Amino acid sequence: MSSSWQRSLRLRLLAGTLAWILATLAVAGWGLAELFHRHLERQFHAELSTHLDQLTAALVTDDVPHLAVALSDPRFARPYSGLYWQIDRLPDGASAETGSLRSRSLWDTTLAVPDDAPPDGEIHIHRIVGPQGHPAHAVERVIRPSEAPAVAWRLIVSADSALLQAPLAAFNAPLGGALLLLGSGLVAAAIVQVLIGLRPLAALRQALAQVREGRSAAIAGRFPAELQPLVDEFNAALAANAEVVSRARTQAGNLAHAVKTPLAVLANAAADEHNPFGELVREQVATARTQVDHHLARARAAAAVRTRGLRTPLRPAVDGLLRVMAKVHGDRRLHLELKECPADAAFRGETQDLQEMLGNLLDNACKWAHSQVCTRITTDAGQLHILIDDDGPGLPEDIREAVFARGVRADERAPGSGLGLSIVRDLAQLYGGDVALEHSPQGGLRVILRLPAA
Repeated sequence: MSSSWQRSLRLRLLAGTLAWILATLAVAGWGLAELFHRHLERQFHAELSTHLDQLTAALVTDDVPHLAVALSDPRFARPYSGLYWQIDRLPDGASAETGSLRSRSLWDTTLAVPDDAPPDGEIHIHRIVGPQGHPAHAVERVIRPSEAPAVAWRLIVSADSALLQAPLAAFNAPLGGALLLLGSGLVAAAIVQVLIGLRPLAALRQALAQVREGRSAAIAGRFPAELQPLVDEFNAALAANAEVVSRARTQAGNLAHAVKTPLAVLANAAADEHNPFGELVREQVATARTQVDHHLARARAAAAVRTRGLRTPLRPAVDGLLRVMAKVHGDRRLHLELKECPADAAFRGETQDLQEMLGNLLDNACKWAHSQVCTRITTDAGQLHILIDDDGPGLPEDIREAVFARGVRADERAPGSGLGLSIVRDLAQLYGGDVALEHSPQGGLRVILRLPAA
């Protein structure tokens, strides 16, 4: 699983984006909830302070302390409503009289606040345990009436924390839903962005596949600014490689031409000499010509293998060779047939090299066939399988591999230099293929040539 994440740029981008989205939404959700909680808490304390001001204004400290008017909020009159007030008498030098006055909502309980009474007139805020054990917030103030400054009065207003938590919970639920909806939209946008952003890479891969398969000599099309320099450099490398290969092939051709010219002069000079020396010269000139052709074909094939964009359709090449062989071996009236060949079958290499290999194999088959030569072409796993069957005498299994050696012929009486099959194998192996010999269903020899498909 980890290797898949490391190999996939798409997964890595998505994973990083999704992790960042989730972290951002989590922080945003916590921050919004915390800000709203603080806002509610300030409002909550401000409301308690308002009730405390009303309580202060309504307190009358005559012989019998009492409230001149009832507080406006009806919850103070409903037992255990969650909103309470209490007035404690704090005479100097005497113990406090807790609950001297209290709201009906406290019923038979009192509010227990810390003993650290605030300075006169200041407001303190506490978190306490309210009636019935519920957590509560309380605000308190200490006042000293001017008519009796020796006695202090502590005024307390308290409310259950549930009154604060209820609106917070009511806010958090839709906030979570909104963040979830936002997160889903951001995730969908990230997926679409990654898919669209990486689409040029898929197009680049297809363009490279066309170059590899020989459908194109260079990467075609325009790509984003981030990829175009890479494409340009790759195309420049392909062009430079093709130029080097072309120059090497030209030099090989020039060398072959330079060698063939004196060989032709020697052959012409020896043609008039009907003696052992002339025969020796003619034989050696023919061998030299064959060797030059062989090494020229190898050099050409080695250069072609390094060249991308090569593509040679099979059917036209085979049809042309069969027509040539029908004329070369016309006196024997052989039946030459291409029985099977996919319409899109193509060789990833030079046309001349394909003709060199198939020409040698078809010529050998025609030399040994009694009446017919049959060719079949199939494709499998990116390879071409070319089968050439004849109805000749065949070849014993113990010498089938030996005939691929340079200069070896199955029958010394047959014309030829013994280099045909050696050249075919060398060329096929240069292209990453091979050639093998088997018994043919027609009674003769079957040659199987495997080459890379385009």
